Amino acid sequence: MPIASDAALDGTLDIIATCTRVSICSAEPANFAGIAAVSLGNYTLTAGDGGGDWTIANGDTSGRKITLGAQSGNNGTATGAANFLAFDDGTTMHWTIAADGDTVNSGSPVNISAVKVAELADPS
Repeated sequence: MPIASDAALDGTLDIIATCTRVSICSAEPANFAGIAAVSLGNYTLTAGDGGGDWTIANGDTSGRKITLGAQSGNNGTATGAANFLAFDDGTTMHWTIAADGDTVNSGSPVNISAVKVAELADPS
């Protein structure tokens, strides 16, 4: 049976935790440059596990997961459906996930609930 240590799984999650921005997007961007065309707003994040925004912990069923803490206080910069969240470090988009599809209105508050960004299962 294959075995992966927590440290091996955390390597990928640690890269996600280098992200210093989450963008609320109307469509899934293909790369870092594509975020600007579909962004409805964003939040600046503190990089690193346990730094305030990111938490790496045991997975819900096995393996390991990374969670983004709730974000609030910013306003939308465009209007549209929040279909994706894109995570970047200022130069590289490292991860995207589906969002709730709620409408974001330019100039109105936009919040992100705490969300599991990724979960890596133990090998089987």
